[in-house]
Amino acid sequence: MQYALKIHCRQIAVTLALVVLSAFSSIASDSSPFTKSARTILVLGDSIAAGFGLDRNEAFPALLQKRIDQAGWNFEVVNAGVSGDTSAGGLRRIDWVLKRKSDVLILELGGNDGLRGLPVDAMQQNLQAIIDRTRAKYPQVQILIAGMQMPPNLGADYARDFQQVFVQLAQKNKATLIPFLLEGVGGRPALNLPDRIHPTVEGHKIVAENVWKYLRPVLQKFVG
Repeated sequence: MQYALKIHCRQIAVTLALVVLSAFSSIASDSSPFTKSARTILVLGDSIAAGFGLDRNEAFPALLQKRIDQAGWNFEVVNAGVSGDTSAGGLRRIDWVLKRKSDVLILELGGNDGLRGLPVDAMQQNLQAIIDRTRAKYPQVQILIAGMQMPPNLGADYARDFQQVFVQLAQKNKATLIPFLLEGVGGRPALNLPDRIHPTVEGHKIVAENVWKYLRPVLQKFVG
């Protein structure tokens, strides 16, 4: 019986080895020749990046990947969007996210801070800390900051100060500013889910174009 058990265990081990080998072979065959050296574009965001209410493949980071692939460029978009995340939440997880080398950071956080009426100064400090930690680990990283806006019902002063945070961060850090991530989408019911906050599939297509307009020149610096 012990002999039979040994034979059975050996067969299982061989089977597992073949499965693993097959998986790696499949990955290698499906990938482009330069996948191993692909540069990483990290999207650190909230429910917008996460594609709340949609398939993740329909969210703007996945659409950016399609544009990059169409251009024949060797970049991989990593979607680190978490629904409900605030600037503080992003700061708490940035060290873990940065375990993977990042060449470009698209910082898409702050919207939930605004919707919750959190202090603008605290949001700015959190976002600055995220930038600082990213650059400390990867000094050559290129940073894009996705600007957001708040509706006037939160108060004109708050809305103004909130919007200026993204402008000031971009200027201070010599980062690329995407003036308003939801340009052409925000406030348009047909392009948003019933909650009137999160974009629909068509809305995400517009968001992707808003980002691509500023991301493309940044990527061109890498490809020459």
